[in-house]
Amino acid sequence: MSPVTALVLLITILITSFISGVFGMAGGLILMAVLTAIVPVATAMVVHGAVQMVSNGYRAILWRKYIDWAIFRRYALGSVAAILLLFAISWRPEATAVYLLLAAAAFTVWIPKAWIDIDVQRRGQAEVAGFLLQAMNTLAGVTGPLLDIFFARTVMDRRAVVATKAITQVFAHLVKVAFWGSALWAAETMSSLPPLWFFVAAVPLSMLGTTLGGKLLERMTDIDFRRWMRLLVTAVGLFMLARAAGWL
Repeated sequence: MSPVTALVLLITILITSFISGVFGMAGGLILMAVLTAIVPVATAMVVHGAVQMVSNGYRAILWRKYIDWAIFRRYALGSVAAILLLFAISWRPEATAVYLLLAAAAFTVWIPKAWIDIDVQRRGQAEVAGFLLQAMNTLAGVTGPLLDIFFARTVMDRRAVVATKAITQVFAHLVKVAFWGSALWAAETMSSLPPLWFFVAAVPLSMLGTTLGGKLLERMTDIDFRRWMRLLVTAVGLFMLARAAGWL
């Protein structure tokens, strides 16, 4: 990876960590869009997973008193089932399939709430969320608004939503790094990853972006929070569709 490419990615990490610090999502989707435009899919997955683990982990620490640990434990049960299935079939999608999965994840934000009756706090639904979202995150790199759907009807406030989603995503990205990293290892292409200094620089930038984003989150209303999140994610979805169609 050239120094220029690394610099572009580091700037992107700062910006997308800020966005994730505000919305608890969207930033990861944007980062994945940039990564897949610059590096091979497997490399993008590992880099994205490593960065997002730091971003989500730090966000979870910042908002740790709001984390709903009961939901996380139930979510983890579903995730384990998905992990076992994914490693058993060992299928890793090509670039075009990843673009389409990312677009699909983005456009779920437009599913009318009246069409669904999902609430992660209900019995059995956190486990279903864990299974579906772990599979989506591992294969496409992100879960996008699909994660938000499970929290849309809860009575949790925005800080509890951001905190609980953050801790679930730390787990999800850890699995993604292992899944795609094992493919790079088997193919002896670990050299495609950025140098160590890149990750050393990415950690404080991710933490800085998350911290600044958290300050804006405190000032936002719940209405603004949801409106801006929808616009950002939709723009990324359109970009990924254009990539899948070969227009970009």
